[in-house]
Amino acid sequence: MFRVNLRQGIAAAATVALGALLPGATVTGQDVTTPSPGNGTLYVGSFAKGYSIIDEATSAIVGTIPYKSGTPRRTVVSRDRTRFYGMEADMEIIETIDIPTRKTLDSFTLSQGTKKVRIKSFDPDPTNRFLIMVTRAATKHIDRWEIGPSELIQVDLATKKVVRTIPWPKGEERENANIQFSPDGKLMYLFSEQDVLIYETDAFKHIDTWELSKPQEEWQARLQAGSTDTINDEPGFYTGLFTIQDPVQNRRVMGIGRVNLSAKTVEFSAMGPSTNVGFTMAPDRKTAYGIASEIGKYEFWKFDLVSKRVVERHEFAGRPRMSLRTSSNGKVLYVFNAGETIDLYDATTFKYMKTIHLPGDHTTDLFIFPGPPAMTTSSR
Repeated sequence: MFRVNLRQGIAAAATVALGALLPGATVTGQDVTTPSPGNGTLYVGSFAKGYSIIDEATSAIVGTIPYKSGTPRRTVVSRDRTRFYGMEADMEIIETIDIPTRKTLDSFTLSQGTKKVRIKSFDPDPTNRFLIMVTRAATKHIDRWEIGPSELIQVDLATKKVVRTIPWPKGEERENANIQFSPDGKLMYLFSEQDVLIYETDAFKHIDTWELSKPQEEWQARLQAGSTDTINDEPGFYTGLFTIQDPVQNRRVMGIGRVNLSAKTVEFSAMGPSTNVGFTMAPDRKTAYGIASEIGKYEFWKFDLVSKRVVERHEFAGRPRMSLRTSSNGKVLYVFNAGETIDLYDATTFKYMKTIHLPGDHTTDLFIFPGPPAMTTSSR
């Protein structure tokens, strides 16, 4: 099933023309008393070889989680939000961290001797049994480096061994894989250029293919996924910005798409010409935000996910590279990367509020959990 609201979407688009801090951490700028960002907890990966834990309400750093393997270049949080899977800067080691105890559970590498295995991307299954990884090996010989193929593999987290290599769709290698799992972890969805390949996760047999991009009507064109937000999305769904070729004007049209993986349906509502803009949802999943960046021009975009349209655009003084998250109550926007700062903006007025300065010279990832930091008795 593929429902598109192209005419209505384009028409709608036409109308849119700190408390006590740990040493080394500071807050600057005007601290606007309202709105409050919420009572959640921020976990921030950085070049300081670990994660800073920030009390959202006060912007105070209340603890740290060490990362033993160096710098957490990329971190993925488990579905139950009890674990971090962090890849270090050389892209060879995965470290598993238990968030409540703030301790490393395990780490592993696939590199051995003169064979270096670089991890290009990785995704944990919802039950924390295994990782699906894209890797490429480089073996050093006396006179040369031998570069191996890009491989899609399954790694068992208990044994830290490669269980199997999963064939690429149509035998075509790629550097990364766009993967989603069903909420129970029994199915894996591999998004290819045109289709979604569905695998069962016991033997990883290909059991079905969903032609997501296949036009359902003669006038429709191929649908392509863009920026999405899987952290705040409902399990089993895939919401974000998609593009489609306008058959009348012969141009790329951007819109909001919502994919139901289990029902194999997608709803798409066009908003206007395709633009390079990010996408992050508020926790209520009714509103989303993005940043459009051009040299010397940076804009906040606000999306209404109910009416599926752009409701506001606001230019602000940004920086060349930025990532965006929403606060735990959706009332504040966090802008981070590159550098050691997090800028806070009012999500209603888009006015700058203040800046949190963190230890280390660069942030890598930012996660917002509802409520105070989880901590077991053994870690007190």
